[in-house]
Amino acid sequence: MTEKCPATIYGRRLREARKIYGFSQTQLGIAARLDQSVAGSRVSHYETGKHEVKLGLQKLFAKALALPLKYFYIEDDEEARLIAEASRSDKPVQLKEAIERKLKGK
Repeated sequence: MTEKCPATIYGRRLREARKIYGFSQTQLGIAARLDQSVAGSRVSHYETGKHEVKLGLQKLFAKALALPLKYFYIEDDEEARLIAEASRSDKPVQLKEAIERKLKGK
C-alpha cells in the first residue's frame, strides 16, 4: 500500500513517530487498541487527515509511542525532534515486539 502524504501536522507527527520506532500502521493501530482488521487503514486515515482522531485515541497513540501529546501538534520540526529525543524510550520497541509475536502466533 502506498502511503499518501500527511495533510495535517498531527498526521505528519504521527507518521514520523511511528516510523522512528518501526511500527507499521497496523501495529500502531493494534498498540492503540484498535481492532486488527481495521487498524492499518484507520491509522492511514489519521495520518493523511482523512479522519480526525478523537482525544482518547490520540492519548493511546501517544502512550504507545511514549511521547507527550503536545509532540503531535508542534509545528517547529527542530522542537519536535528535541521532544522526541528527550522522550526516547524502549517501551514502544518492547510493545512492537510483543505485537509482532502475537501476530505471528495466529
